[in-house]
Amino acid sequence: MNTGSSPLVSILTPVYNGAEYLAECIESVLAQTYPNWDYTIVNNCSTDESLSIAQNYAARDPRIRVVSNDRFLRIIENHNHTIRQISPESKYCKFVFGDDWLHPSCVQEMVRIAEQQPSVGLVGAYAMDGRSVILEGPLYPCPRISGREVCRHTLLGGGYMFGTMTSLLVRSDLIRKRTAFFNEENLHADLEACFDLLRESDFGFVHQVLTFSRPREASNGAFAKDFDSLPLGYLVSFLKYGPAFLEEAEYRKRWKALHHMYHRMLAKNILRIRPRQFWKYHQDTLAACGIGIDRFLLAISVIAELASQISHPLKAIERAQCWWSRALDRISRANGHPERRRLPRSRDPKTAGDL
Repeated sequence: MNTGSSPLVSILTPVYNGAEYLAECIESVLAQTYPNWDYTIVNNCSTDESLSIAQNYAARDPRIRVVSNDRFLRIIENHNHTIRQISPESKYCKFVFGDDWLHPSCVQEMVRIAEQQPSVGLVGAYAMDGRSVILEGPLYPCPRISGREVCRHTLLGGGYMFGTMTSLLVRSDLIRKRTAFFNEENLHADLEACFDLLRESDFGFVHQVLTFSRPREASNGAFAKDFDSLPLGYLVSFLKYGPAFLEEAEYRKRWKALHHMYHRMLAKNILRIRPRQFWKYHQDTLAACGIGIDRFLLAISVIAELASQISHPLKAIERAQCWWSRALDRISRANGHPERRRLPRSRDPKTAGDL
């Protein structure tokens, strides 16, 4: 592929204390078969060797530059700051988080689909998490699906095709026209951003595994699991974009189902004895959408969950031992018991570092 005729792709990596895997991430960018890219690494006040690793690579390759933040930014705030670093000449933008990496043909294959399908504003592909292939895609060999169709599919509970920003290529003009690309009040702002982009563009897909996302104990993904923020993020996105893509009857039916599923999830977390921060996070996020937890529905859900647990007593005992052991660990850490401090601490989702 000739560099002169290839559109410029701005590749971005936000990183916070990612020294363990950052070199591997950068090497995966350097190994791209696509030739015309620039690469910006945004260091979010790391206290490990992340900055020096990035600077060493930048000194050896003029296509790489390093931006070091003057102050620590919250995770989604920093993602907005990072995406503003795209080159004015770029046609496409590609994230790769500091503990992820790209297969060598990733950018080339994604750009190929985008160039063949002018209506496409967002391109995805299959990803791997180290154990299995994740994400779903349109039926093979379909390279394009309308923005409305893929959003309806997702909102109505179909398989998830977007993944994380590492899994996606974005058209740069769609980024430039937005003051804030990500909603900083939603930990899962990438889902919102996908819905927003697909209101005015189509979704392209490469039927290949092109990215690798590494699960880590201290990662944003691990925090999302601890706080069950994925169902909450989906609920917030549904409230915002459901009316735009669904018929009124579809919206009401799906909302009723989601509302009940969400409260059943909260009921499970009551039995798990979640800390105060868990409930504050959910209450504050719902309040920003103008709704709250339905206490009556929650009470019914707790009763239903207890009945379900009692019907399988041995499994219920095993789960309770696991949940309550973790709850005791959290209480011990909060009380400063040194023998418990070896366990990882939960982090505030809005102040968590970038990965």
